[in-house]
Amino acid sequence: MQFFLYPVLIVLLLSGSTVFPADNQAASGRVTPLLPVEEQWEPNAVPDRIVLSWSDDPSTTMSVTWRTDDSVRQAIGEIAPAEGGPKFVSKKKTIGASSQSLETNLGLSLRHTVTFQGLEPQTEYLYRVGDGTNWSEWADFRTASSDAAPFSFVYFGDAQNDVKSHWSRVVRRAFRDAPKASFFLHAGDLINRSESDAEWGEWFYAAGFIHRSTPCVATPGNHEFGRIGNTDQRRLSIHWQPQFAFPQNGPDGLRETVYWFDFQGTRIVSLNSNYRIEEQVEWLDAVLTDNPNQWTVMTFHHPMYSASADRDNPHLRELWQPIIDKHHVDLVLQGHDHTYARSQLMTAEINLVTGVSHQDPNTGTVYVVSVSGPKMYKLGRRPFMRRAAEDTQLYQIIKIDGLQLTYEARTAVGELYDGFVLRKDEGTRRTLIEQMPGTRESRRPAGK
Repeated sequence: MQFFLYPVLIVLLLSGSTVFPADNQAASGRVTPLLPVEEQWEPNAVPDRIVLSWSDDPSTTMSVTWRTDDSVRQAIGEIAPAEGGPKFVSKKKTIGASSQSLETNLGLSLRHTVTFQGLEPQTEYLYRVGDGTNWSEWADFRTASSDAAPFSFVYFGDAQNDVKSHWSRVVRRAFRDAPKASFFLHAGDLINRSESDAEWGEWFYAAGFIHRSTPCVATPGNHEFGRIGNTDQRRLSIHWQPQFAFPQNGPDGLRETVYWFDFQGTRIVSLNSNYRIEEQVEWLDAVLTDNPNQWTVMTFHHPMYSASADRDNPHLRELWQPIIDKHHVDLVLQGHDHTYARSQLMTAEINLVTGVSHQDPNTGTVYVVSVSGPKMYKLGRRPFMRRAAEDTQLYQIIKIDGLQLTYEARTAVGELYDGFVLRKDEGTRRTLIEQMPGTRESRRPAGK
């Protein structure tokens, strides 16, 4: 009878194996040492950190970037129309990639980029990347429609800290709730230390396979900028350009941080709120003037209206909000404040310095500040906020279908925290319909 009740223990005894509970290991000095950072995140000849993005038209192109060690002598991508069986490989095409070396705090690596061009709109493809011997797996993506069509995307505020341990559950929950999202949009501060190769490794680890089939759209935050030596001058992370392939249609010196692209009837615009913000005014005005799309969504890192009065950005608001109001931008997605705050439709008033605003149910722009990582700040409740939160990790699912935009903010466990529907009428008139749940706002206890 005892033999029947304890088969696992008997097998272990017969095999000569010994089981040490975790606390006994610690007591006996058998604690496993921490694996050195260099070994955790070092590259090899097999492609890793693979991410999709767009540097050109999403309906006919797709760009892929990845990393290897410096032993790789050539980099290529293979692509074929997706099929239900394995014979798609007979139709594959091979495309050469561009490569550049990158010396980081963990040593030398190569970063590769291939752009698949001449693709058919609204078509599913399979691709892989490698050197002809060492390959990634075959992964899939779908090109955009060349016309206006329904789609969804996910928006994240700052991931920044403890990305592997804490942000990973947020991005994976978002994928579970929106598995067919057309792209994931990141409003800056993807990591904490701009030049830390290990932190970028954690960011790619956290999303796992997701960015191999769901394109990434990102704008840089202040933590993507590092100091130059011992000076007060800052520069964009050396990782940014080699590991992403964003459109290069921005002003000189700001490309791949300031850019735009059109996706199925919506213009997506990224601005760089970290520096040279004056140079972006004329560019933004031109991009929004020549905009045939029904919807316009913008993203940048520093909030136009901060979630705390002592973190206000009046100069940014003075420069950019007149252009946003002039062109009736629908939605602005931001980060930086490590809290959640969402406005109603809002336009600027004359008193820009103090951030006084005008709210109208039928005109203006919705502004959102959100956070997806575990680093949290104190909220300063302000009149413009329709819904706010402290100490809550969130992701936002945004759906656009014809003349309607649907917005949902969900917590790290998938619970609905905020929501609204924005409907377009004739001209610039629109209607915002609140769909907040009946739950109380997530706030810190008084005095905390």
